[in-house]
Amino acid sequence: MHYEEFKLLIHKELLKHPAGLTWDQIRDRLALPYERPSQTWIMRMEREIGLLRVRETQRTFVWKITEERQES
Repeated sequence: MHYEEFKLLIHKELLKHPAGLTWDQIRDRLALPYERPSQTWIMRMEREIGLLRVRETQRTFVWKITEERQES
């Protein structure tokens, strides 16, 4: 899977769930082949699609799209 395909899948799924999802939820819903996401790809998505990761517990982050980017 290439970055652009990964980014598009993540973006579409997070737009459907404005409250956000954990990485495990995203991975399972989209049947992604990665145990963990690439940190490089995460940083790119933060810049390009407004990905925001909010700490839910000490080990869990909820992924969201920032409000100003939700129209995209």
